[in-house]
Amino acid sequence: MHREDHLKWIAVFGKDPDRVEGYSDSTEIRTAYRLDQFYRWVWDEQGYTTNITTDHADQYFRELAAGDLSNTHKNNVVSSLKRLFKWQAHERGGEEWEPDFRFQTSHNPTQPKDFFTREERAKLREAALEYGPVPAYNDLSPRERSQWKAHLSQRFEKPKSEVTPADWDRANG
Repeated sequence: MHREDHLKWIAVFGKDPDRVEGYSDSTEIRTAYRLDQFYRWVWDEQGYTTNITTDHADQYFRELAAGDLSNTHKNNVVSSLKRLFKWQAHERGGEEWEPDFRFQTSHNPTQPKDFFTREERAKLREAALEYGPVPAYNDLSPRERSQWKAHLSQRFEKPKSEVTPADWDRANG
């Protein structure tokens, strides 16, 4: 019941209890997984209990700091622990928990790790525009039609001799 109550609270109130705003299902699931690991650690240390304290979190935090997991993972665990103590504070009269420090990460979590540079984005945009519509089949001279057939044969991965007016429609469809 303890775990169920906590996870329901995360889903409905967890993000902002005053506005009744919860976290997404995926955040709830990841939080549940990380806290499962934390509870197992507590149980290994002192036996089965649901009386989790900030002292437990502090000890776990120190062990986590010494571990060889990524700092991003460590920060995600810290966020999950903070959600647990936020629930305890709001629903059970406990205290919220704030760790002494955060783990340094090498990237901004709102910025993807692999992103295109401004120059690459411009080239990509140009390529996408070129990839779009082709001129109408009947509006082309035989020479232009031959050039476009070569383009469409590469685009649709078929021999140039097999490109038909239907491929023009497909390219523009």
